[in-house]
Amino acid sequence: MPRFAANLTMLFNEVAFLDRFELAALAGFQAVEFLFPYAYAAQDIRQRLDAHNLQLVLHNLPPGDWEAGERGIACHPNRVEEFRLGVTQGIAYAQVLGVAQLNCLAGKAPAGVPDDVLRHTLVANLTYAARAFKVADLRLLLEPINTFDIPGFYVNRTAQALSILDEVNADNMFLQSDIYHAQRMEGELAATIAQHLPRIGHMQLADNPGRHEPGTGEINFAFLFDHLDKLGYSGWIGCEYKPATTTAAGLGWVKPFV
Repeated sequence: MPRFAANLTMLFNEVAFLDRFELAALAGFQAVEFLFPYAYAAQDIRQRLDAHNLQLVLHNLPPGDWEAGERGIACHPNRVEEFRLGVTQGIAYAQVLGVAQLNCLAGKAPAGVPDDVLRHTLVANLTYAARAFKVADLRLLLEPINTFDIPGFYVNRTAQALSILDEVNADNMFLQSDIYHAQRMEGELAATIAQHLPRIGHMQLADNPGRHEPGTGEINFAFLFDHLDKLGYSGWIGCEYKPATTTAAGLGWVKPFV
């Protein structure tokens, strides 16, 4: 049976971030994820995890200036030192929070930079991060993100992400497979997951269109969950969707699983 983690960046956002942990536990979740912890003291987040017996299964490396529209800097050739400082910060938080893996957002391609430079920069940065993560006993993830929601996002398809992983060639680096982003960019969800399952370190979901909860759109989640069971996927699936109304009103789909 699939295991679901509440994405606290998007769920229970009717309340302050640190209060969402309690609501996730009350809803039956045993695990959570979120985009970034860096606006809060790591010990404050850890206290909420421990108080509500929750496991943290994912957060991201620092993304640059999120409020200004940046969505990662790993492919930016003039931000390498900043990226490396972010790796150090991400590891420090991970060690306090007890999370085993962090996702790296490749970022939007800067204007005027040739593709070979973008790829070389990304591969070099991921190689650096994977080595640092290896020392810290962490896994590094890379996520393709659709270019409808984030125009210009550099890594946007499964095959592209896997080819970058091949070039990095680190045994602690895996694909983060988001069902919503994959549906928007390429479809073929079941076949793609089956083909690449050993390389998938984490999954996320949302329905399409709208990026709302399962059952609001076109994706046959009952089939996909059964498919994942049959394939033997044992990781977590992060519920990274925008509730169509309120979080509580939209949780009916997950009750059989938590």
